Amino acid sequence: MIGRRQLVTVFRRYASQNGVIGQDHTLLPPLMLYRRILRAHKLLPPMQKEMGDKYVKSEFELHRTIDNPLHIVGFLASWQDYLHQITNGKWKEGSLSPAVLEKMSPEQVGQLYELMKETEKVTKGDNPEEDKGKNKI
Repeated sequence: MIGRRQLVTVFRRYASQNGVIGQDHTLLPPLMLYRRILRAHKLLPPMQKEMGDKYVKSEFELHRTIDNPLHIVGFLASWQDYLHQITNGKWKEGSLSPAVLEKMSPEQVGQLYELMKETEKVTKGDNPEEDKGKNKI
């Protein structure tokens, strides 16, 4: 992992070139950001909290050993924007811009689509596990 000063320098350059969303361009250290996100999840309904906690834990674990400063800064900037959305209560209204979608790989778009479908099932009350149980009675 690279030092905090290097991260801040790279983040400022990245933020100025890419117009990072958010009022605060101060880069939080990974552990502090991780803890704040988990605390912010307490504001969510139980189902979203559980799903969010699992996802955040797995993503931070997967990115623990990354050494590329741009990847680290992009990762932390994205999660910091997410934290701002959760704490401001705008998480339900959030949508991805076409620019963000264009930067995603086909695999990422596929994962996002699957997540969208699963979310729609949960919000509509279509739970395949419940349906299987109903058919047995």
